Amino acid sequence: MSAPSPPMVWHAVSPDAVLERLGVSRRGLSTSEAAERLERAGLNVLARAEARSPLLRFLGHINNVLIYVLLGAGALTAALGYYVDTGVILAVVVANAIIGFIQEGRAEQAMNAIRQMLAPRSTVLRDGERCSIDSAFLTPGDIVLLEAGERVPADVRLLEAAGLRVEEAILTGESVPVDKRTIAVASTAPIGDRSGMAFSGTLVAAGTGRGVVVATGSATEIGRISGLLSTVETLTTPLIRQMDGFARWLTILILLISGVLLVYGYFVGHMPFEELFMIVVGLAVAAIPEGLPAVLTITLAIGVQAMARRNAIIRRLPAIETLGSVSVICTDKTGTLTRNEMMVATAVTASQSYSISGVGYIPEGSISSNQADIDPAEDPLLVEFARAADLCNDAALRSQDGSWKVEGDPMEGALKAFARKIMGAGAGAFVTWLRLDTIPFDAAHRYMAVLYQDPDGIGWISAKGAPEPILAMCSMQLGADGQAEALDPSLWHSRIDAIAAQGQRVLALARREAPDGLSTLHVTDLVGQLVFVGLVGLIDPPRPESIAAVTECREAGIRVKMITGDHAGTAAAIARQIGLQNPDHVLTGAALELMDDAELASAVIDIDVFARTSPEHKLRLVTALQSHGLTIAMTGDGVNDAPALKRADAGIAMGRKGSEAAKEASDLVLADDNFASIVAAVREGRTVYDNIKKVISWTLPTNAGEAMTLIVALFLGLALPITAIQILWINLLTAVTLGIALAFEPTEKSTMKRPPRRRDEPLLTGELIWHVILVSTLFLAAVFGIFAYAVDKGYAPELARTMALNTLVVLEIFHLFFIRNIYGTSLTWKGLRGTRVVWICVVTITLAQLLVTYWPALQQLFGTRAVSFLDGILIVAVGMVFFAIIEAEKQLRLVFRKAPETSPQQHRSRFI
Repeated sequence: MSAPSPPMVWHAVSPDAVLERLGVSRRGLSTSEAAERLERAGLNVLARAEARSPLLRFLGHINNVLIYVLLGAGALTAALGYYVDTGVILAVVVANAIIGFIQEGRAEQAMNAIRQMLAPRSTVLRDGERCSIDSAFLTPGDIVLLEAGERVPADVRLLEAAGLRVEEAILTGESVPVDKRTIAVASTAPIGDRSGMAFSGTLVAAGTGRGVVVATGSATEIGRISGLLSTVETLTTPLIRQMDGFARWLTILILLISGVLLVYGYFVGHMPFEELFMIVVGLAVAAIPEGLPAVLTITLAIGVQAMARRNAIIRRLPAIETLGSVSVICTDKTGTLTRNEMMVATAVTASQSYSISGVGYIPEGSISSNQADIDPAEDPLLVEFARAADLCNDAALRSQDGSWKVEGDPMEGALKAFARKIMGAGAGAFVTWLRLDTIPFDAAHRYMAVLYQDPDGIGWISAKGAPEPILAMCSMQLGADGQAEALDPSLWHSRIDAIAAQGQRVLALARREAPDGLSTLHVTDLVGQLVFVGLVGLIDPPRPESIAAVTECREAGIRVKMITGDHAGTAAAIARQIGLQNPDHVLTGAALELMDDAELASAVIDIDVFARTSPEHKLRLVTALQSHGLTIAMTGDGVNDAPALKRADAGIAMGRKGSEAAKEASDLVLADDNFASIVAAVREGRTVYDNIKKVISWTLPTNAGEAMTLIVALFLGLALPITAIQILWINLLTAVTLGIALAFEPTEKSTMKRPPRRRDEPLLTGELIWHVILVSTLFLAAVFGIFAYAVDKGYAPELARTMALNTLVVLEIFHLFFIRNIYGTSLTWKGLRGTRVVWICVVTITLAQLLVTYWPALQQLFGTRAVSFLDGILIVAVGMVFFAIIEAEKQLRLVFRKAPETSPQQHRSRFI
């Protein structure tokens, strides 16, 4: 009998209907039938993407306009015989290609990481017999047996479930295991509510189960996520996109100007072609910022090191720059904003409410009532809580490597920590109490009960579980004096609703004294005979540092949005605690499904909390935000986050609790799983972009100034104030050296007070273009002025050119000190003092220039002559006047700069 091919909504039909649809009995498949189905369905593995050859991958990183410009500059310098310059350029090309080659293939690595999450072996029924097989040979129709500690090997429709609880955080983001049952649910139920299903890659936390395989390999939920990764488009960063366009048009401009000069000089100026050609080549080399890519790479590399010191590991260099422009952080809740550790936050009795403080599973914290701390060990009602929480419990709480870990159910671990906070006696408070019998937790009755004996030999029964079944078994409740009184169900139902409204998971506790001689526990010993102790509310608490980080994000103009698979109430409660701007307006996955892309794009701006989301939802949300021109960072740790991490402009994975799939799909991994580290990463990203902007703002005007001296001399038929070989010397000496100094600039004071830059902000802004024009004009005036002064003094042409050459170098040094502070004044002690790297570069260049000016060997090579002391003072004075002019101009701009006018849409995009 063959398995039918049409797809089916397996969670929405009964187990018997599933078996009938698959054509299989509860005895499982026969060996021959399993082999036939396996041949049709294929192995239970995820498909591998076809990989390009290493050579093609490497060459792909050279196929870039900026690289072509570098290679062209290398060819020109080689033609001039300056092989050192050529070697530097080629080294940059090779280094960039190697870095790209190493970082490529993130999608393939992410899918490999997902493959490793599949279970290696499975226990199945074949021919009615239990046997163990390789999970790769599972096929639809196989009956699979599930036990605690095992990973689910395929998507399974449950036929039996005895206390079965499955950890589904990798798919849904829920903090605690999910109770599994066999009943059918609505066809539209999200993944987290499909209680009759067990999904491939999830972990069985407790209990046992039996189910029929309904999907294998790429057809499973985890397989669909793998497929999403292979189809998600990875966006290029704003800097790479802008640099590509900048390099393309700069190349065209330089070629056009060089061609015009060549034609003009030959046909109008009647210059010898060989001499003219060498001048034009020198002009091209002067105009091409060949040192810029090297300095950009170094700046990014320095940013990588700085971020690593802040526990942020960059996997792709350009992602640093992207972080600096982030305007929205879409963050998962569980394990990212929260600790992924349950904690009792509220306890309620018939007469009193208690608030419990603490951090995760650490059994330390205060207990307060009516905003006043109390001594819990002196409160008889709290002691009753502690006894039920500690003894009706199968978990173990242990300290390991300085942190507290739970073995067992996370909620039971939280109850253990709660009991220790009350008793203050470590693990020994109830160590002498003897357990006699247990009714284990089962999803069918939703409670656990324990029979135990105290040190005096008196028997007691404690029960814990969902409030409804516990209340149904109680006839009395504990009053304010610790004595039993009549049960008031309406009181408890209102308190259950109040705790649940705070996003807390509610458990009820009850107890009774056992009859003499009772040694075996039955349900009849519970029903109608328990005394209701009270309620506890549990929550996965937010990280304290997350609250401060969200506040700092708001000051930096960055909106934080929570996207989680957890319930809406829980998500809203955490959103309120961490200070999101709009915590009470929650959009669920079910509502999101009803929206088209345009409706979602409109809604996503004002909503900050998204609950019960699937991987497709997260992907749609990131894409919808990007449609507004926003730069999006997505944080996460589960497999369900991987597609959105890859699609986001900056994907940020958790390093400790994050899945390998999430890490491989991300641009940045947080080594400490700390949301606050994102703020430090954003600050560093903004610093890196500022330094890149400084490098560009220094490089373009200086290159333009060098080129203008040649262009003006050729067009006006004047003597060249600087020869082509001297231009090459300046390029070799200053183009990379002084640019490197800017790569080490520290963060400016106002960095995290500025709003994020727009995604479409051009690399060449109006201010930068004006700065290029102003500085190159001043360079031109200074160089020709010094050259004319020297000629007027009757100096030899070689000495006049030497003075012009030194003037150019001095101007570039003063320009460096000016450009170090682009958002404030440079006339401060800190600005003039500079950094150690700045002074190392300045001293190095000064010494090199002195050698060129005064060492006979280099004088012969570069055509220079010794400059007198007074003329040297004059050149430095020209540099100081140049600095004063451009600093005064900057201060005028800062004083009279108007606030940018924004459209309503742009205003909404900035959020703050």
